[in-house]
Amino acid sequence: MAKKISVGIDIGTHTTRVTVLEHVNGEEYPSFLGSGSSATSGIRMGYIINIKQVSDSIRRAVRNAEKNCGDIKIKKAYVSIGGISLLSVASIGSAIISKADGEITNLDVTKALANSEENLDIPNRKIIQSYPLAYKLDGKEIHGHPEGMRGIKLEVKALYITCLKQNIEDLVTAFAESNIEIIDIIPSQIATGMATLSEKQKMAGSALLDIGAETVSMAVFENNMPTSMITFPIGGMDITKDVALGFRIDLEEAENVKIGSLLGNFPKKKVDEIVEARLGDIFELVENHLKRIKKNGLLPAGVIIVGGGSYIQRIDEIAKRDLRLPSRIGPADISINSKYKVKDASWYTSLGLALYSKNNNFNEELNPLQGNIKQVKGFFKSILSQLLP
Repeated sequence: MAKKISVGIDIGTHTTRVTVLEHVNGEEYPSFLGSGSSATSGIRMGYIINIKQVSDSIRRAVRNAEKNCGDIKIKKAYVSIGGISLLSVASIGSAIISKADGEITNLDVTKALANSEENLDIPNRKIIQSYPLAYKLDGKEIHGHPEGMRGIKLEVKALYITCLKQNIEDLVTAFAESNIEIIDIIPSQIATGMATLSEKQKMAGSALLDIGAETVSMAVFENNMPTSMITFPIGGMDITKDVALGFRIDLEEAENVKIGSLLGNFPKKKVDEIVEARLGDIFELVENHLKRIKKNGLLPAGVIIVGGGSYIQRIDEIAKRDLRLPSRIGPADISINSKYKVKDASWYTSLGLALYSKNNNFNEELNPLQGNIKQVKGFFKSILSQLLP
């Protein structure tokens, strides 16, 4: 049987990760084929500051993945983009219904969306993805798709995920120099959400909080779509630095103290005070953004925390207290054998990229989040249990 592979490449500030899935014709879900990683150089807070170094990082990670996957050659991949240059912007557009009888067609919807895009003011930015959030017909909100309804004027509110053009161009150049074809560029929060959030969580209202080394990325979901996305210029490394300064120790030792794997002669009370102070800064930024979008305390599915920062002890309890929302670590609907542990929560982004589905067709990627949830759990168990230390 013919086999197809799906590859996701996530370039983080500290690590570049590659996840490879295999799909066999006739089988519903892909299987884990292998993964590879490499230390990242040339990136600062998501900005590419040295294209050659980033390209070298990609080549090393891809080479390691190819070795771990056996006799394959990685030629193309879905790629993430993140960092503080990533920003979501909402815009409203409208269109007068074109048919004489007032019936809305797909053309009318397209015109309204095009008008909302025209109303954007985003110099030096490029739209990566767009999502229609809500429709109004003659001033009244409607639910579901508007095609087939009758009226005079259609309005749409859409969310546009944007990134600085220069950063996208640099990313494309880095992959071109690595001889890897980019199938599509996906916002990192969207990719991570593919691997960590259930449809139920996205429908009810949830916030995905990815605490990386230098940034904290947040995506808010409602009605199964992203409604807001933002990245804060603060991350887990800031906490590590605070611990290092507080105890006058090196960064490597401070990192272990931060996550609780090394306490020794370090008073737990003081460690907690240092860590919680910086987490307080992070959650204050999160809370302020939720207030701006009128969702503070109003996300029934709560906050799901991923990324390297998710290993900080009691971070979910602190988030629950500070944000007044249900909070948990990592995926809610992924079942993993108790003897296994996911090596690094940061793998979820590259996994989500490999799972990314554009047309629910494996040639454009396969989305295993659709279908029977028990089968999905088994699928993730198979994959994640192999991402071992």
